[in-house]
Amino acid sequence: MRRAVRSIRWVHKKVTEDDIAAFRRIVGDKGVVVEDVEKYSRDWLGRFGGECPAVVRPGSAEEVSEVLKYCNEHEIPVVPQAGNTGLVGGSVPIGGEVVLSVERLNTIGAVDPLSRVVEAQAGVILQSLEDRLLKDNLTVPLDLAAKGSCCIGGNVATNAGGIRFLRYGSMHQSVLGLRVVLANGEILDLRNKLPKDNTGYDLKQLFIGSEGTLGVITDVVLQVPTASSSCNVALLGCETFEGILKTMQLARENLGEIVSALEFADAECVRMSLHHTKNPHPLGDETAPFYLLVETLGSNEEHDMEKLTKFLDLAMEQHVTTGTIAQDQTQAKLLWAVRENITVSFKDFGKKNVKYDVSLPTQDFYQCVIDTQDRLDSTVGKGNATVVGFGHIGDGNLHLNIISNTEGCAGHLEPWLYDWLTQRGGSVSAEHGIGVMKRNALKYSKTPEAIALMKSLKTLLDPKCILNPNKVISI
Repeated sequence: MRRAVRSIRWVHKKVTEDDIAAFRRIVGDKGVVVEDVEKYSRDWLGRFGGECPAVVRPGSAEEVSEVLKYCNEHEIPVVPQAGNTGLVGGSVPIGGEVVLSVERLNTIGAVDPLSRVVEAQAGVILQSLEDRLLKDNLTVPLDLAAKGSCCIGGNVATNAGGIRFLRYGSMHQSVLGLRVVLANGEILDLRNKLPKDNTGYDLKQLFIGSEGTLGVITDVVLQVPTASSSCNVALLGCETFEGILKTMQLARENLGEIVSALEFADAECVRMSLHHTKNPHPLGDETAPFYLLVETLGSNEEHDMEKLTKFLDLAMEQHVTTGTIAQDQTQAKLLWAVRENITVSFKDFGKKNVKYDVSLPTQDFYQCVIDTQDRLDSTVGKGNATVVGFGHIGDGNLHLNIISNTEGCAGHLEPWLYDWLTQRGGSVSAEHGIGVMKRNALKYSKTPEAIALMKSLKTLLDPKCILNPNKVISI
């Protein structure tokens, strides 16, 4: 039985048959979908979604322009959508909007191996872009569990993070240029290919992480790194979380420039992941309460292994009680599978699960899990909810998950959790964005002055509020 979908509705112009006919004239019959719109109108977790009168699939930036121009003139709300892999309800209709899908904008443009620059349309799937770049010994500076279905336009619009944020930074660092269509249909061409361009306001940054509320991204220009020829992965176990922190510090000090990922998971997360995949525990019987996955990427296997061996020797002497290092890429994939299957495994253990993507100072990372468990023990009762934590500990990004079959856990955590984060200088969203899920929590991470300026920018660029209305902020 599918879970009930949470919907939010407001009054707006209802799409008519005349509107749909107008869309067909712009993008052609194959570019408009009015039946079987389920995959466009619901998020993949089934938590958010609503009525969708039509899906419009433009085949060019010019067609996007014409569609938005029409919708702006007729005050028809639009939800821009790429791969629809988001987790906060930002890419689905919640009140009868038209979905503008960029899935037909799927061409990979020029690749410049010398400058390490690639152009791609917004609907290019991340894995497809990676496969193309590898032909020129390049790689995408972004790696996500959803890379087989998410699209580069959506990655940019949500400022996606991922497991290699530690090495390459966010989309703000990697994007050189964009082409964006504004709400009134104006095409804003910011497709710069230069790493250094200090000519006034860096306008592209406005659209990175804006979640489709300021414009529709149609094209992306990325600075991409050289692909690494040496890759090593180790999974380490510690008896205490303090041991994890000290081991992470050792990794930074001894691995330096080759460290590419520092991923954390508690024992319960690892247990659920292995239950889901049916894989044996990579450490056999020598398990631990806390785990740190360390990945290195470099260009010299001998050099990298020398550094990694030194680090592992120090770690085993001081803080690590058990561990293993992948001997080949097959074993490396098995170690990564433990981390990458954590999220999908939760549905095997609870039907009313709640997830939070938060950012906080590293020293408070696991205390958030402990305090959240205490909070639920005192509100819904011991044994009715299990709180687990995993995430990108190298950059302070915790994925806090509540595994439960009990209704109402979120009601006992909000706004308590947001207050907890604010008191420690944390953020209510580390990488998933705001969407509709966290719109009312934005005030815990942004000052009133900052929110007022965000609203001013929204009103300036989208005065009729047709682009992803009631997402991120309310006007």
